[in-house]
Amino acid sequence: MAITISEAYKSLELGASSSHASETPQALLNLSSIWERSILKNEKLLLSTRKSDPVTIFHGSKAPNLSVTQYMERIFKYSNCSPSCFVIAQIYMERFLQKKGGYLTSFNAHRLLITGVMIAAKFLDDKYYSNSYFARVGGVSTEEMNRMEIEFLFNLKFRLFVTKELFLKYCEKLDRAI
Repeated sequence: MAITISEAYKSLELGASSSHASETPQALLNLSSIWERSILKNEKLLLSTRKSDPVTIFHGSKAPNLSVTQYMERIFKYSNCSPSCFVIAQIYMERFLQKKGGYLTSFNAHRLLITGVMIAAKFLDDKYYSNSYFARVGGVSTEEMNRMEIEFLFNLKFRLFVTKELFLKYCEKLDRAI
């Protein structure tokens, strides 16, 4: 029996807001789990094939001490953006990595995440914080945040609209993922 859209949306707790939620919504936990597995898989692939990941502004010189899960929880807690922003950010990041021919790794995941969520919040939510605020939440300078936003937007060709069908497809995918 296929799960209905409303069931997937509810089970992922996408209607929760960070200011009212006592726990991290299921969508974020599912996303972070998918990301952690993807990072491990990609880093093994890059090592075994000796391929190189194109270095971008999103690559740090070392992997951050926070896990992707901890980082997502931090962003959710302090950004007050809707959980749907994280799903939209996932779609944006897949588009970005496909365009760049890159891989999600421990060196770029955190910066891609904060940038994707910030852009999604600006596009989706009625209220959102400034770049400098997101920079503080993300542990980067305001100048870096601004440069990452511009790089991200130009690579997406400023195409930020996500259809309802695509959004719901990702919700179903996330709901089934774990």
